[in-house]
Amino acid sequence: MEMDPQRQTGAAVPAEPLTQPRRPRSRSPPRCWLRANPYQGSLLQDSVRRYLQLPADQTVLILHAKVAQKSYGNEKRFFCPPPCVYLSGPGWKLKQEQIKARDLGEAGFRVCGYMGLDSMGSSLMETQKLSFEEQPDAKGFSCAKALYISDTDKRKHFRLVLKLFFSNGQEIGTFHSKLIKVISKPSQKKQSLKNTDLCISSGSKVSLFNRLRSQTVSTRYLSVEGGAFTASARQWAAFTLHLAEERCPRSEFPLREGYIRYGSVVQLVCTATGLTLPPLIIRKVMKQYAMLDVDEPISQLHKCAFQLQGSDHMYLCLSTDKVIQFQASPCPKEANRELLNDGSCWTIISTEMVEYTFSESLACVREPVSPVPLIAALQLTGGGDVAMLEVQGEYFHAHLKVWFGDVEAETMYSDWRWLRYPITVPLLLIRDDGLIYSSSFTFTYTPEQSCIPGQQVLSDVPQDSDKLLDSIHQEFTRTNFHLFMQT
Repeated sequence: MEMDPQRQTGAAVPAEPLTQPRRPRSRSPPRCWLRANPYQGSLLQDSVRRYLQLPADQTVLILHAKVAQKSYGNEKRFFCPPPCVYLSGPGWKLKQEQIKARDLGEAGFRVCGYMGLDSMGSSLMETQKLSFEEQPDAKGFSCAKALYISDTDKRKHFRLVLKLFFSNGQEIGTFHSKLIKVISKPSQKKQSLKNTDLCISSGSKVSLFNRLRSQTVSTRYLSVEGGAFTASARQWAAFTLHLAEERCPRSEFPLREGYIRYGSVVQLVCTATGLTLPPLIIRKVMKQYAMLDVDEPISQLHKCAFQLQGSDHMYLCLSTDKVIQFQASPCPKEANRELLNDGSCWTIISTEMVEYTFSESLACVREPVSPVPLIAALQLTGGGDVAMLEVQGEYFHAHLKVWFGDVEAETMYSDWRWLRYPITVPLLLIRDDGLIYSSSFTFTYTPEQSCIPGQQVLSDVPQDSDKLLDSIHQEFTRTNFHLFMQT
């Protein structure tokens, strides 16, 4: 069953299962803990051990821009760079062998898919069909070049929805992108750090593309192929953009935090290969001139140029499918400008990446693999015999259990969403006859506001369960605490 993908909004908190490694107990654990049948657990443990010896993962990777420009009237501003999907992992090959063994033929393994916006519904006429091609590194690749958002769609954010199938009709699953912000057009005003939604921070991922004479058909993306930087018309790479110290040797190149500004020294690192460009000074571009005296935050879809640090007016440039260096011409009348060619003018945009990994190799899967759970963080609370590991993430549900290697952990699942507002209260000591001793200490906690219960997973808890533990659990959950007691 699919879960609501809107969990990632700012006011929502994802589901949080709590896990605790098994240990001998003097009494049975509370009924709300999820435990497997001993016989089923033994079979599952054997499967897990085989998986650990030879992992056969299947990975679905979605790359997309962080913002999308809205189309107006009859125009279609296709998303640039186009959303891309990569299929990787040995599990896809193993799945092919399993299908062949069932005499379904190789055609039954071919993966196909559809991608669209999350409000489009299920009509295939409103989505774009994806055909996957195998690359030299054995990854399957496809991109959706014809997706756009019209002015009739009034949303400020949306998600992409990817549906994957085998060509024999078997559904693989449904996968969602991260949130995409809708903008009307690139901002021409000087950016303020008050509007951080459009600013680009150090350590974030970006894509660079170039359009000769502003023609869409001539779009080329900075990419990496065969261990070298290239300009590709089909595939694009995501680069981590780091802010660096200006006065340090290139070999050291310490990284800094903060927002990227024009005139800053930056480093571009390919997220897939780790290939790195030399230190570059990022310049603002206006009417094919590099502005040398501009110091302001960089915004989405701005035109910029990349000057090689320490060089004599040399800039990163594309020539057909190659990435070269171009020497700009100084302006005699304006010392703060340098004349560039078309190939040296790049458009910058932030990108997002979401990765789903699963393995069907040892399972008899009749239902889609989605929703694929995503782990965001682990938090250890307590210690000794009452240590608890809290797993936070998205798309969790009551049918998931946590394993540490081939050892199953007792798992308690909770699915609550709330608005979080910290509250500070004084710490008091009160004697049982009502005498109050105040203190100079305070405690800040985050209660659960506007609590919306999710799927009822504890409905089978018997009415005669320990009322004391129930009341403690309820009260401490309300105040965003968890109390664990053990005799």
